[in-house]
Amino acid sequence: MVVKKDGRREPFDRLKIFNGLKKACEKRPISIDLIEKIVNRIELHFQDKGEREVKSSEVGERVMEELHRLDGVAYVRFASVYRQFKDIREFMDELKDLLENREEAKKK
Repeated sequence: MVVKKDGRREPFDRLKIFNGLKKACEKRPISIDLIEKIVNRIELHFQDKGEREVKSSEVGERVMEELHRLDGVAYVRFASVYRQFKDIREFMDELKDLLENREEAKKK
């Protein structure tokens, strides 16, 4: 079960994750097969934890981790909806962090 921000509980839904990823990856060089693999990894991650309930925020953060490694544009698209940026400054801060992380990864 997934525990929503307002306390409601609903069944874990692979399709919701898939659709969110598909929308974030739209017009990016990312195949449907790869999106499906990401959904599988996310689902397996939470199954392996063995907990009966997971917070929706944990699912969202896991999706963002996957997208962060995969594609910067898709990551920012998803993050802008998921984190509900209040203004352009928050959006720019997220981009800045993304770019800094990419530069650090290149140095390694």
